[in-house]
Parts: sequence; structure tokens; C-alpha cells
Amino acid sequence: MYKTTEITSAEIASDNPVHQRLLFPYVEAAILVSGNVLEIGCGWGRGLELLTKAANHYTGIDKNEELITSLSAEYPNSTFIAANIPPLSSLPDNTFDFIVTFQVIEHIQNDDLFIKEAHRVLKPGGKLLLTTVNKSFSLTRNPWHVREYYADGLKSLMGKYFPKVDTKGIHGNEKVMTYYEQNKESVKKLTRFDIFNLQYRLPRRLLQVPYDLMNRLNRNRLLQADGIAAEIDYTDYLVSKDPAGSLDFFYIATK
Repeated sequence: MYKTTEITSAEIASDNPVHQRLLFPYVEAAILVSGNVLEIGCGWGRGLELLTKAANHYTGIDKNEELITSLSAEYPNSTFIAANIPPLSSLPDNTFDFIVTFQVIEHIQNDDLFIKEAHRVLKPGGKLLLTTVNKSFSLTRNPWHVREYYADGLKSLMGKYFPKVDTKGIHGNEKVMTYYEQNKESVKKLTRFDIFNLQYRLPRRLLQVPYDLMNRLNRNRLLQADGIAAEIDYTDYLVSKDPAGSLDFFYIATK
């Protein structure tokens, strides 16, 4: 299976800073969730060990049938569904105590229906835990993303369906932000050749393969630079009360 740089691996050394950044919210979620838990966009199962231990029952849904088949065999006490989302048509109303969906909504064409469906399948009082990238910290256009958000924009969308939306951020310590600045400078060196601003003018699908190749080249270059990429751990990330100044948003919405 072709593995894009969007499917950040725990095994690829140059992916480590991103992997740790994506692992961190699962550590936080495992403290918060209980009961019947749904993960929308479970991917290869980065947070499954944490979530399955915290939940009475875990259900994972993802469009990748190959991954779902593999996870079903690995976690026989959990439920896995292969489906394009939204809608969550196989799931009944008022079913889940918690929904976890990390770094997924930016890939969803109909984000309004995505939030509406999450609200529908939650029990009254249930909570949606959602992370996504902060557009303010994006270094270039990511052609795998349908859109990216600013803090208030996504909060407004979630507020259409959820009476309470708590907006937090996920940010990094000095080590993480040193890596971020190195990454920023490295990306500038690569994008300076885009004199016609094609990254924003061409259709997303035409940019996906070149983006992946450049992204992998860039991550490998940063890994070789001074060792920071290999040293970053999920404990170098933190929950912030300043979402607009954070790398990612971390929303907790209550039905």
C-alpha cells in the first residue's frame, strides 16, 4: 500500500516529531473517555492501545478497508467499520458516550454534515473530542487537506449543533518549536522555486505526489540536521489555553 506522509508512521524515524504530536491528544483522551467510545478516522490505530483500555467498548470507523480488516484481527473485542464518512449511516442515534476524531475533519468535504452526524450518534451529555491543524501554523498548502481552519471558524461550525464547545490548543515546548522553526526555514528553501504560486493555483490531486516527495525529503533532511527530530517525545507537547497560538486545536464539545 502506498504510504503518504499524511499517514505518519511510528516506525519511520523522520516522522517522529509528527507522530509524537499526533500521539499526544490520545494520551489526553485516555484520561477523559469512558463507556462506549467511537473513533472516527481511526487510521492504522495510533491510539488504540490507549483508547481500548479506557473504554468499556471501542468502535473504530475508517474508509481504509485494508486497515480495518487488520485492526479487526488485532483487536477482536472491539468493533471496526469500513465506510466513507460522513454520514455515519450504520450507526444509530444516541449511542456513544464519547467520540474521538483527531486530524480528520480537514480531510472531509462536507464538514457541516460531519459535525451534525457526530452530534446525532452521541448520547445526551456525550462529548466530542476533535483536533485539527491550526491554519496559522501551516508552512505550505497541504494538498491532502480539503481545508484548514482558524480557531473561531471551526468553533462556530461546531456551535451550530453543540450547545457547549470548549476550545483549547496543542502546542510544543522549546524543543518542539526549535524543530518547527527549522522546518519553516527548510520549507522556505523548497517553496522559493514556486515563483508562480502553483501550490495554491493547481488542483489538489495534481500536487499530492510532489508534495509527498518533497515532504519526505524535508523530513529526512531535518532528521540528519542536529538530532532534535529523533529526540522529540509526546511529553514535549502540552494542552494550551491559547488555541490561536497553538500548533493544533483541541475542541471538546458537549451534546
